[in-house]
Amino acid sequence: MTEPTTLQEAILYFANPDRCLAYLIARRWPDGVVVCPTCGSKSVHFIPTRRLWECNTKHPRKQFSIKIGTIFEDSPLGLDKWLAAAWMITSDKNGISSYELAKDIGVTQKTAWFMLHRLRKAMQTGSFLKKFSGEVEVDETFIGGKARNMHISKRAQRIHGTGGNDKVAVMGFLERGGEVRTTIVENRKKALLQDEVRKNVSAGAALYSDALASYDGLDGEFFHQVVDHAVEYVRGNVHTNGLENFWSLVKRALKGTYVSVEPFHLFRYLDEQAFRYNHRKDLDDAGRTSLALSQIVGKRLMYKELIGKAALEKDRQLPN
Repeated sequence: MTEPTTLQEAILYFANPDRCLAYLIARRWPDGVVVCPTCGSKSVHFIPTRRLWECNTKHPRKQFSIKIGTIFEDSPLGLDKWLAAAWMITSDKNGISSYELAKDIGVTQKTAWFMLHRLRKAMQTGSFLKKFSGEVEVDETFIGGKARNMHISKRAQRIHGTGGNDKVAVMGFLERGGEVRTTIVENRKKALLQDEVRKNVSAGAALYSDALASYDGLDGEFFHQVVDHAVEYVRGNVHTNGLENFWSLVKRALKGTYVSVEPFHLFRYLDEQAFRYNHRKDLDDAGRTSLALSQIVGKRLMYKELIGKAALEKDRQLPN
């Protein structure tokens, strides 16, 4: 049976545990050589009755499964559920809620929520080592609930001012013809925003922004042009419409699918949307799933870390 190209084919394909294993082996070890995650040895043998490998070198934890050292580690769920979930989150441009996933694959909502966050970690592109060049759009937005959509008690708790006072500021960069990347910023002050521009954009690049005063003074390092949205949205090649489109996709997913996202987790949802956006043209659903699952190694996410309990425990251990 050939690898799936549609969701229906994926569900049938991943129903077989041996096919699941072969699919992940091809992504984790694309050269076909299985490596012990503990010692790095290539001298291992497969135990087919248990679908495990055993390292021929003597050391603790000689036996290991395909899940060890990945986002799947210590998960009691079968790979059929994991791979189906990966297919859905990488292919639906508006995302998939934990309630919907729980219903679709037969797990609890809490389990589905944990699964989705682990998959989002696999969708992260990592550190931004390469700066954007060519034509680059820069823009920022505020993300947070609308007061008119909140219950009066929740509104009194969360809304304490106007504009973006009670929202999270997010900055985005879009290399035209390339990728988008985002970062959460504390504010929109000049020093902070310009520092982020220098971190993400190569000197001499064509930089397009709106008329926010925080971008004033970048002309000496970049070919900086501004579009004033109070007057116009496009002036020839000068616009930020690519990023505006990305922000609309982000907010559609947050408001329509996820409904309520805590600021503590926002960066994961931004990573999810950026992953789909960056590979919307070069990869199909099967390709995006394959790419995400090739990035599962070394990205373990524990539940206590996800809910902030790990940080709290660390703080408690610090000396007074």
